[in-house]
Amino acid sequence: MTDQLLLERQGHLAIVTLNRPERMNALSRELLIELGEAGRKLVQDPEIRAVMLTGAGERAFCAGADLKERREMSDEQIRRQLHLYESELGWLSAPHFPTIAAINGVALGGGLELAMCCDLRVAVASAELGLPETSLGIIPAAGGTQRLVRLVGEARAKEMILLGQRLSAKQSLAIGLIHRVVKNPAKLLPKTLEYIQPILEGAPIAQRSALRAIAAAGDLPLSAGLAMERQCYELCLTSEDRKEALAAFAEKRRPNYLGK
Repeated sequence: MTDQLLLERQGHLAIVTLNRPERMNALSRELLIELGEAGRKLVQDPEIRAVMLTGAGERAFCAGADLKERREMSDEQIRRQLHLYESELGWLSAPHFPTIAAINGVALGGGLELAMCCDLRVAVASAELGLPETSLGIIPAAGGTQRLVRLVGEARAKEMILLGQRLSAKQSLAIGLIHRVVKNPAKLLPKTLEYIQPILEGAPIAQRSALRAIAAAGDLPLSAGLAMERQCYELCLTSEDRKEALAAFAEKRRPNYLGK
């Protein structure tokens, strides 16, 4: 990609790295646009089965918006920037493939909102996570008020946002904000890769279908959600991967899923 955003492929996995360690990987307008461009390319790549998002350095996954840049922006420019969060980061939460945030340091404000776009979150033990926007006279407006409620519930979300709390990785794990904690920062990516190995070896059509059905659970009444679930199951039922799963079971071997 560019100096600000790195993209590496390891088999069916793409690793996207925010590469502004001198600015604690803060989200500038340019970096947001580059994230969107990377996402659009990855969505078109049939070989990609998962995307891992992380930050360069050991201090920060992402410290949020680039406040130095923000101070020079007009109100209208800031409004347009908020729309970029949705248009350029939406691919992380769309059911194209599972996305995983490997949180290598602080994830604050827009940085935590970025991590919450992902399906799974793994953090180093030293990480701090929080949405301090109300202490700066604003609110989390890159999806923070919506996604946090869905992840940890309304009561916890109110507490975190109104008090501007910074949670440790251990506290974040306890409330379901993250899924795993890695003690050794040097082991974050290998441990995260180990954690998501079942995804990389799994059936892509089934995984995409599951993500789509799970998303419906938060948006639809139960009867409509069940109907959506059956539609998603139908995509799996007619896939070659399902036949491969049955053959592998009968032959007592590991299935080789091709995403067909």
